[in-house]
Amino acid sequence: MASALKNLSVYDENNIPDGSDMSFGVVVADWNSHITHKLYQGCVETLLKHGVLEENIFTVQVPGSFELTSGARILNGQHPVDAVICLGCVIKGETNHDEYINQAVAHGLTNLGLTSGRPHIFGLVTVNNEQQALDRAGGVHGNKGVEAAVTAIRMVSLKKTPTAGKSKRPIGF
Repeated sequence: MASALKNLSVYDENNIPDGSDMSFGVVVADWNSHITHKLYQGCVETLLKHGVLEENIFTVQVPGSFELTSGARILNGQHPVDAVICLGCVIKGETNHDEYINQAVAHGLTNLGLTSGRPHIFGLVTVNNEQQALDRAGGVHGNKGVEAAVTAIRMVSLKKTPTAGKSKRPIGF
Protein backbone atom coordinates (compact mmCIF):
# COMPACT_ATOMS: atom_id res chain seq x y z
CA MET A 1 0.00 0.00 0.00
CA ALA A 2 1.34 3.41 -0.90
CA SER A 3 2.21 5.57 2.08
CA ALA A 4 0.01 8.29 0.59
CA LEU A 5 -2.91 6.00 1.47
CA LYS A 6 -1.70 5.07 4.95
CA ASN A 7 -0.30 6.91 7.93
CA LEU A 8 3.07 5.30 8.70
CA SER A 9 2.73 6.03 12.42
CA VAL A 10 -0.68 4.42 12.94
CA TYR A 11 -0.63 0.83 14.20
CA ASP A 12 -2.30 -1.30 16.85
CA GLU A 13 -0.03 -0.86 19.86
CA ASN A 14 -1.60 -3.89 21.53
CA ASN A 15 -0.21 -6.15 18.81
CA ILE A 16 3.41 -5.10 19.31
CA PRO A 17 5.52 -7.48 21.41
CA ASP A 18 7.47 -6.30 24.43
CA GLY A 19 10.96 -5.26 23.38
CA SER A 20 12.63 -5.33 26.79
CA ASP A 21 14.79 -8.35 25.91
CA MET A 22 15.69 -7.08 22.43
CA SER A 23 18.61 -5.06 21.07
CA PHE A 24 18.71 -2.98 17.92
CA GLY A 25 21.18 -1.28 15.70
CA VAL A 26 20.09 1.90 13.96
CA VAL A 27 22.04 3.18 10.97
CA VAL A 28 21.19 6.75 9.93
CA ALA A 29 22.27 8.56 6.78
CA ASP A 30 23.44 12.14 7.28
CA TRP A 31 22.48 13.20 3.73
CA ASN A 32 19.13 15.02 4.01
CA SER A 33 19.70 15.14 7.78
CA HIS A 34 16.74 17.45 8.36
CA ILE A 35 14.63 14.47 7.32
CA THR A 36 16.70 11.48 8.47
CA HIS A 37 17.12 12.81 11.99
CA LYS A 38 13.33 13.07 12.30
CA LEU A 39 13.10 9.46 11.13
CA TYR A 40 15.67 8.52 13.76
CA GLN A 41 13.78 10.35 16.49
CA GLY A 42 10.53 8.57 15.60
CA CYS A 43 12.33 5.23 15.45
CA VAL A 44 14.06 5.51 18.81
CA GLU A 45 10.98 6.89 20.57
CA THR A 46 8.98 3.92 19.28
CA LEU A 47 11.59 1.37 20.38
CA LEU A 48 11.66 2.91 23.87
CA LYS A 49 7.86 3.07 24.00
CA HIS A 50 7.73 -0.69 23.48
CA GLY A 51 10.19 -1.53 26.23
CA VAL A 52 13.56 -1.56 24.46
CA LEU A 53 16.19 -0.36 26.91
CA GLU A 54 18.15 2.70 25.82
CA GLU A 55 21.43 0.86 26.38
CA ASN A 56 20.26 -1.78 23.88
CA ILE A 57 20.00 0.71 21.01
CA PHE A 58 23.25 1.18 19.09
CA THR A 59 23.48 3.99 16.55
CA VAL A 60 25.85 4.50 13.63
CA GLN A 61 25.80 7.51 11.33
CA VAL A 62 26.91 7.19 7.72
CA PRO A 63 27.42 9.90 5.05
CA GLY A 64 24.53 8.95 2.77
CA SER A 65 21.90 6.34 2.01
CA PHE A 66 24.22 4.37 -0.27
CA GLU A 67 26.41 3.70 2.78
CA LEU A 68 23.56 2.28 4.89
CA THR A 69 24.43 -1.32 4.01
CA SER A 70 28.11 -0.90 4.86
CA GLY A 71 27.16 0.83 8.10
CA ALA A 72 24.81 -2.04 8.92
CA ARG A 73 27.53 -4.60 8.33
CA ILE A 74 29.99 -2.67 10.50
CA LEU A 75 27.38 -2.34 13.26
CA ASN A 76 26.69 -6.09 13.06
CA GLY A 77 30.37 -6.73 13.74
CA GLN A 78 30.53 -4.34 16.69
CA HIS A 79 27.34 -5.20 18.60
CA PRO A 80 25.31 -8.40 19.04
CA VAL A 81 22.01 -6.85 17.94
CA ASP A 82 18.81 -8.72 17.15
CA ALA A 83 17.98 -6.51 14.16
CA VAL A 84 19.32 -3.50 12.28
CA ILE A 85 17.13 -0.58 11.20
CA CYS A 86 18.46 1.53 8.33
CA LEU A 87 17.10 5.06 7.92
CA GLY A 88 17.75 7.33 4.98
CA CYS A 89 16.17 9.63 2.43
CA VAL A 90 16.68 9.64 -1.32
CA ILE A 91 14.98 12.42 -3.26
CA LYS A 92 14.67 12.05 -7.02
CA GLY A 93 16.75 14.59 -8.88
CA GLU A 94 17.64 15.38 -12.48
CA THR A 95 19.38 12.02 -13.02
CA ASN A 96 18.56 8.39 -12.24
CA HIS A 97 20.85 8.32 -9.20
CA ASP A 98 17.87 7.65 -6.94
CA GLU A 99 17.06 4.39 -8.71
CA TYR A 100 20.63 3.11 -8.34
CA ILE A 101 20.82 4.04 -4.67
CA ASN A 102 17.39 2.68 -3.76
CA GLN A 103 18.02 -0.63 -5.54
CA ALA A 104 21.49 -1.00 -4.04
CA VAL A 105 20.19 -0.42 -0.52
CA ALA A 106 17.23 -2.76 -1.00
CA HIS A 107 19.42 -5.56 -2.38
CA GLY A 108 22.15 -4.95 0.18
CA LEU A 109 19.81 -5.08 3.17
CA THR A 110 18.10 -8.19 1.82
CA ASN A 111 21.47 -9.90 1.42
CA LEU A 112 22.64 -8.84 4.88
CA GLY A 113 19.43 -10.16 6.41
CA LEU A 114 19.73 -13.49 4.66
CA THR A 115 23.44 -14.01 5.34
CA SER A 116 23.44 -12.79 8.95
CA GLY A 117 20.14 -14.33 10.00
CA ARG A 118 19.14 -10.97 11.47
CA PRO A 119 16.37 -8.76 10.12
CA HIS A 120 17.65 -5.64 8.35
CA ILE A 121 14.84 -3.13 8.05
CA PHE A 122 14.44 -0.87 5.00
CA GLY A 123 13.64 2.53 6.50
CA LEU A 124 14.56 4.44 3.38
CA VAL A 125 12.23 7.22 2.28
CA THR A 126 12.24 7.19 -1.55
CA VAL A 127 10.39 10.23 -2.86
CA ASN A 128 10.07 12.58 -5.79
CA ASN A 129 10.52 15.83 -3.84
CA GLU A 130 11.38 17.27 -0.44
CA GLN A 131 7.76 17.86 0.55
CA GLN A 132 6.97 14.17 0.11
CA ALA A 133 9.94 13.37 2.36
CA LEU A 134 8.78 15.80 5.04
CA ASP A 135 5.28 14.28 4.83
CA ARG A 136 6.84 10.89 5.69
CA ALA A 137 9.16 12.18 8.43
CA GLY A 138 6.50 13.23 10.90
CA GLY A 139 4.19 15.06 8.48
CA VAL A 140 0.76 14.19 7.11
CA HIS A 141 1.74 10.59 6.31
CA GLY A 142 3.33 9.89 9.69
CA ASN A 143 6.92 8.86 10.27
CA LYS A 144 8.70 6.07 8.39
CA GLY A 145 11.03 5.72 11.39
CA VAL A 146 8.08 4.65 13.55
CA GLU A 147 7.06 2.09 10.94
CA ALA A 148 10.64 0.77 10.73
CA ALA A 149 10.87 0.36 14.52
CA VAL A 150 7.55 -1.50 14.69
CA THR A 151 8.66 -3.74 11.83
CA ALA A 152 11.95 -4.49 13.59
CA ILE A 153 10.27 -5.41 16.89
CA ARG A 154 7.80 -7.67 15.13
CA MET A 155 10.53 -9.40 13.10
CA VAL A 156 12.72 -10.01 16.16
CA SER A 157 9.71 -11.42 17.99
CA LEU A 158 8.97 -13.67 15.03
CA LYS A 159 12.52 -14.98 15.10
CA LYS A 160 12.49 -15.53 18.89
CA THR A 161 9.14 -17.33 18.88
CA PRO A 162 9.75 -21.09 18.75
CA THR A 163 6.44 -21.75 16.99
CA ALA A 164 7.02 -19.13 14.30
CA GLY A 165 5.70 -20.25 10.98
CA LYS A 166 3.38 -22.93 12.38
CA SER A 167 -0.15 -22.13 11.36
CA LYS A 168 -3.29 -24.07 12.12
CA ARG A 169 -4.67 -23.20 8.73
CA PRO A 170 -3.10 -22.09 5.48
CA ILE A 171 -3.16 -18.44 4.59
CA GLY A 172 -5.17 -17.55 1.51
CA PHE A 173 -7.02 -20.85 1.23
